[in-house]
Amino acid sequence: MTQNSSLIEIFPGNSYIPVVGVHTTLLLFSGLFLPRTTFLKDIAGVQIDPAQSSSLDRPQHSFLEPLTINPLSTLVYVCLGAAVLQGWWAGYMRDWWSLSILEGSESEKRLEKAITDRQKIKAFAHAWLATLTASIIFHGLLVLFGAPFTLHASRTYGLALLLSILTVYTPAFVLGPPTWGSSTPSLIKRFLWIRLFAEFTIRSPIERALVYPALGSIVFAWLGIIPIALDWDRPWQAWPLTPAYGAISGYTIASIASLTVNTVRQIALEQQTRQQRENSSN
Repeated sequence: MTQNSSLIEIFPGNSYIPVVGVHTTLLLFSGLFLPRTTFLKDIAGVQIDPAQSSSLDRPQHSFLEPLTINPLSTLVYVCLGAAVLQGWWAGYMRDWWSLSILEGSESEKRLEKAITDRQKIKAFAHAWLATLTASIIFHGLLVLFGAPFTLHASRTYGLALLLSILTVYTPAFVLGPPTWGSSTPSLIKRFLWIRLFAEFTIRSPIERALVYPALGSIVFAWLGIIPIALDWDRPWQAWPLTPAYGAISGYTIASIASLTVNTVRQIALEQQTRQQRENSSN
């Protein structure tokens, strides 16, 4: 079996394409419509900030008002929606990763797959521990880059948690969080994280599906900070609404970019493999 045909077999195009579409659509939907519910406001007694109801010179569009009326409540809803969707997506990605690394006969692959499935609860706990730890690091980085230290600290952490859910949870669940041990498995895992998220060296479709969305979330969240500095006095400029929705938009765009690149490369590999077979038969 050639390397090209092996790569084609571990690319689940029939399921990957629709799953990416459903995942990104639901992520956008939850970010835009989940904060419109009043359940959290009712049970927590959230107070509405009158300053967020409209700008000084003209009122905002009615579509934006439920999203901007209380930024902290909006962040909580967005984080909850992202956590549920990333949990589902990470499960799909873990199955794909297992498929790509399993070797041996069919019976050996089934046995290894069963062992991997039994470790999902442990992987789930480790992934969330890594996500919460990363959220604290993100919070510190946001403060160092100019986010309010004491004022709106809960909003800053909400943004940090959202970034951590979008960027850390899925890789941590699929690959396992990096550790500082000196054992061979720890070194291999640590070098894998460095190669993917520090060197951005991608060698397979699944690695691209892990790296692109994480990078897109960070870049677009950073770009989303720019509108806050503009002196327009709009409610949607409240910290940290634009970085939060920038992160969701960046994740969505990068996921579609990953899908596009993977599909184009896979089509090229299929054509190359077909041509090789035709040449060998002739």
